[in-house]
Amino acid sequence: MWRVKSLDAILATAEKKSLHRSLGPIQLTLLGIGAIIGTGIFVLTAAASQKAGPGMMLSFVIAGAVCAVAALCYSELAAMAPVSGSAYTYTYAVMGELLAWCVGWALILEYAVAASAVSVGWSGYVLGLIENGIGFDFPDLLSAGPAWSMNGLIPSPDFSAGIINVPAIIVALSVTALLMIGTTESARVNAALVAVKVLALTIFIVLTLPVIDTANLSPFSPNGMFGASSGMGIVGAAASIFFAYVGFDAVSTAAEETKNPQRNVPIGLIGSLAICTVFYLLVALGAAGAIGAQPVLGADGSAVQPGSPAFIAACALPANAEQLVCSNEALAHVLRVIGHPQVGNALGVAAMLALPSVILMMIYGQTRIFFVMARDGLLPEGLTKIHSKWKTPYIVTLFTGIAVAIAGALFPVGQLADISNSGTLFAFFMVSIAVLILRKKEPNRHRPFRTPLVWIIAPLSALGCAFLFWNLPHDAKMVLPIWGGIGLIVYFLYGRRMSHLGRGLVEVHEQDSDLPPPPATT
Repeated sequence: MWRVKSLDAILATAEKKSLHRSLGPIQLTLLGIGAIIGTGIFVLTAAASQKAGPGMMLSFVIAGAVCAVAALCYSELAAMAPVSGSAYTYTYAVMGELLAWCVGWALILEYAVAASAVSVGWSGYVLGLIENGIGFDFPDLLSAGPAWSMNGLIPSPDFSAGIINVPAIIVALSVTALLMIGTTESARVNAALVAVKVLALTIFIVLTLPVIDTANLSPFSPNGMFGASSGMGIVGAAASIFFAYVGFDAVSTAAEETKNPQRNVPIGLIGSLAICTVFYLLVALGAAGAIGAQPVLGADGSAVQPGSPAFIAACALPANAEQLVCSNEALAHVLRVIGHPQVGNALGVAAMLALPSVILMMIYGQTRIFFVMARDGLLPEGLTKIHSKWKTPYIVTLFTGIAVAIAGALFPVGQLADISNSGTLFAFFMVSIAVLILRKKEPNRHRPFRTPLVWIIAPLSALGCAFLFWNLPHDAKMVLPIWGGIGLIVYFLYGRRMSHLGRGLVEVHEQDSDLPPPPATT
């Protein structure tokens, strides 16, 4: 189970691709901005406010800093082996099959749950348009899943919030159907959607900054740095907000196509993260300063987790009806409150148009992780069966889409984002360790990009990822070891015996023309 996949074979395959080095620092920075700005800022602003109040602005800085050092580590491996499988393949080549399995299993959690979170975020904006745009009162029981709490390890639903999120199911299954019949996105459509998102956020900033009331920013940090309970406070919000940055690896994976990557990749990474952090800070300042971003309190006067039964009960009170933290479409809600209802509706339309493309890319990326693991023999190869007419991996796509729809139907966006972050942070932690191990094991191997000050940056990345993981809510932290335990059972019962590497089948699939799509904008 500690057997290592040949990095030489992977690199030999990658060299055959002979990608043209054409990207400069400006193109890389724009690529990163397009990939980063997306779902997170549209749908997590309310949850971050409930955890940190106006202090969520500092949360964006913390999350962006951890992303920056993680991205520099990711870039070294991405430049060395720009192939299918992402962190799973890197770990397989450096740390062995068992840890690679754990990373791949965590990436499944990341992609699928993130797609569910985006589905719920899309639902919030669509319902806002239905209710505020056309005046139709959508049934509450069909607009949200139940609120969940954990009693020990047993989840208990509270149906006071709702029963099932029907719009989230509709968008998840619709995107799945499109993927199954072979619909692909064009680069022009993606570029147009990025422009729509950036324009929408720019208009939001222009309209909210002039009406900021500094009184709305006090107290700045009502729950402190760490909060009274796990996952709260400024750092707890940073752990959740990490979801809004993960598109940064678009820059890392473009390292092989970059002119002078040693100089331009750090410029693209740090530049795009810095610009997006400033963008996020201005959006957070505009939202909090315009209408306030103070958390709602439970019946006993204590801070409560977003999405919890106590939070749902607090938001049901008439006094809290207009609070930012209680909105499922935070940015559109702010614009309506300050007297721009039509612009708020237009922003809702922008989110409604742009977010399904993110769901598509996440489900697509999920199927590629399944593909690489199955073709290594660690999962049943039947999962990769291709439809005779559509020429798509319909079984794994349908399975993934149904799982995404179920999670989106039953869980709130904040909890889903936290669960997705737990898998992402674990994968990035492993990449940070892998960079150091490979520097010691193979110091002379060619590296198109070398992480600067690697013995400082990589430990900072690993510690930063562990720090944010530790500050996720207790429920989200528990999901990863439980999910990982299930994965280990699957590995020892099936993957370890059926592994192609273990059976001596040296097959290099990375040369296949099915590399993952550009990372989803989140």
